[in-house]
Amino acid sequence: MQDYVGLSTGHMKFLIGALDGEAGDLSLPELPPLPTAASEAAVRDAIAFLRRTSLPIEPRKQWPPGGMTKYAVSGRIRPDLQAQPGRALCVWGDAGWGKLVRQGKYKDGHFADELVAACVELIREWSPEPAPAWVTCVPSKRHPSLMPDFARRLAAALGLPFASVLIQMADRPEQKTMANSAQQARNLDGSLSVIDEDLPPGPVLLVDDMVDSRWTLTVCAWLLRAHGSGEIWPLALADAGMGASDE
Repeated sequence: MQDYVGLSTGHMKFLIGALDGEAGDLSLPELPPLPTAASEAAVRDAIAFLRRTSLPIEPRKQWPPGGMTKYAVSGRIRPDLQAQPGRALCVWGDAGWGKLVRQGKYKDGHFADELVAACVELIREWSPEPAPAWVTCVPSKRHPSLMPDFARRLAAALGLPFASVLIQMADRPEQKTMANSAQQARNLDGSLSVIDEDLPPGPVLLVDDMVDSRWTLTVCAWLLRAHGSGEIWPLALADAGMGASDE
């Protein structure tokens, strides 16, 4: 094997000889040399393919073992208080939209208009029914303006009103520092609340930058539905569950 690896040419002849074959009549086909760089057109096509791909967000139907004591909930989540199936635009850090999401969150502090347009296209292809009548977003004390700014621009592009109705009551450790899903759920226990009891009518598009354990979206959806909202359609810019994020 080491002899084969060390060859610069004559690989087929070496293999035939190693298999006790006759390499004398060997004639190599005339093949064009392989390119040393990727075709720009192929790269563009690959990126376009990735940018056409979205991922499902399955709603949670059960609270964690032991429940969430501050919210006084346990067991199954009532169907009328669950989120609907949602969508994530991309995988965190992928070569499609993922790098632009990361740049917006950690470098620019502002998500690009391209991501707004991509989410509009995703929602039109997704076509959730009943259709969202308004837009809100998951709050964050670490990035207080990031998601409201994006969700407001997305709402305008969809021709829908935006309402900031959720608040993060207290700082908690980052979800990625939690050892498991149950700890991630309890890390949120009591940390989110509805600040406006008079919610806009109809189904709502609930927007967040990243989804991993789905507990944040689950709690937000439960709070909104418990306060009288219509169906909750979650939308995340990136799915971080397929790999560690930088958050």
